[in-house]
Amino acid sequence: MRVTVAVAGGDSHEVDVDADATYADLLAPLPYGPHEVSVLVDGRPVPEDAPVETDRVEVLRLVKGG
Repeated sequence: MRVTVAVAGGDSHEVDVDADATYADLLAPLPYGPHEVSVLVDGRPVPEDAPVETDRVEVLRLVKGG
């Protein structure tokens, strides 16, 4: 399955994943870990361990500060 991963404010990437892939698996080729971003489908966050059921997601980088 090919999924378009659009990073908010950044580039889009085409990622090939297996049929049993999770949303966390979509982050593997990107320089972000699951604790640094939220994966959104249709503008709603999805659990990182949920199976991928769409061909387009948006990745929103989380802001850290102190």
